[in-house]
Amino acid sequence: MGMRTFKPTSAGIRHRMIPTFDEITSDQPEKSLLVPLRKSGGRNNKGRVTTRRRGGGHKRHYRLIDFKRDKREVPAEVASIEYDPNRSARIALLHYTDGEKRYILAPNGLVVGQTVVASENADIRVGNALPLAKMPLGIAVHNVELRKGKGGQMARSAGSQVVIAAKEGNMAHLRLPSGEVRLVRQECFATIGQVGNLEHENVSLGKAGASRWLGRRPKVRGVAMNPVDHPMGGGEGRSSGGRHPCSPWGQKAKGLKTRKSRKTSTKWIVKRRGKK
Repeated sequence: MGMRTFKPTSAGIRHRMIPTFDEITSDQPEKSLLVPLRKSGGRNNKGRVTTRRRGGGHKRHYRLIDFKRDKREVPAEVASIEYDPNRSARIALLHYTDGEKRYILAPNGLVVGQTVVASENADIRVGNALPLAKMPLGIAVHNVELRKGKGGQMARSAGSQVVIAAKEGNMAHLRLPSGEVRLVRQECFATIGQVGNLEHENVSLGKAGASRWLGRRPKVRGVAMNPVDHPMGGGEGRSSGGRHPCSPWGQKAKGLKTRKSRKTSTKWIVKRRGKK
């Protein structure tokens, strides 16, 4: 895929950069795999805002994605590569030999007409799903399960991948995009390859309206508010806040550790991300 730039006819599109969608082969989604998607505006069942800065945006349908890859030993042909408004990655429509249709995340290099399969004895090819135990060291995978049969939870966004660094006993050492090394049982399934749409990191919305199309509302700085609205508000003239950065409710915004020390997944982390 490539990136499209615009003539600087206005300040809003001077730095705008969007994908060309060259890899998209169909603009009509499979109707049997669509479900309605209602907007919440960041509000819970009581109507109270629990997630700020959400609202508006274009209408969408949700595409049912097969993260489990639990249709085993049945080959499928890639019918099309499609755009999904709900994620950064592209999706691929599979036509199984028994007539069923499913969507999967489209890995980099997957093409229309290719055959993929989910099996414990599948070939080491892009798009095939098999247990970590059957994969060689150093290979890049995505859509990795944390628990057998639960479905892929790691490495699902555009361009992400997990590398199998080592195997020890019944556990596999996986190096995540963040640099973290994590233990996962070798019986868990994963899909071979890197998630497609690698150029997504180069996307530049260019103007505020493009964020509103995505359902993202404006973010107001705390120092620009009044003291009644934010702890960092007020002051004569423009001020830097006069205190450590914090949320509207006083919680420190930089350096405060919020992860629970007794979290059950701590024992599966071999190396933490960052400089540690």
